[in-house]
Amino acid sequence: MTSIYSFSARTLGGEEASLTKYQGKVMLIVNTASECGFTPQYAGLQKLYDAYAARGLAVLGFPCNQFGKQEPGDAAQIGSFCEKNYGVTFPMFDKIDVNGPNAHPLFRYLTIEAPGLLGLEKIKWNFTKFLIGRDGNVVKRYAPLTKPEAITADIEALL
Repeated sequence: MTSIYSFSARTLGGEEASLTKYQGKVMLIVNTASECGFTPQYAGLQKLYDAYAARGLAVLGFPCNQFGKQEPGDAAQIGSFCEKNYGVTFPMFDKIDVNGPNAHPLFRYLTIEAPGLLGLEKIKWNFTKFLIGRDGNVVKRYAPLTKPEAITADIEALL
């Protein structure tokens, strides 16, 4: 049986990182972009990470260029942008596809476990968020319009 811990992804630094590293933690997995109308959500994601990391929250960012080509940069540019503009210190991964034939296996899994509206197994836009419990199960999916601060109560309930 596949679980969230079966997956790994390359970090912005180029290292392959297994999600087993986050076993026992609550995870918030987000597909991100630097030139999107929702990009200011980086600040809210960082606030969540600052507030709850010590209690076991891991925020994981996965840049994606599939929606309006809003993540054109390479790994170094993405990392620099996130740190400089939003003070991002949570783990960021290399740019991936979240839909289609080249979708990262993690996002294929997430969209099956937590489909979107009308049961659609695809990501609609940047800043779709998936909340994962300490047991590794997908708890909830949030639309891009959902601001990070609106997820606080759900995170607290899992911590």
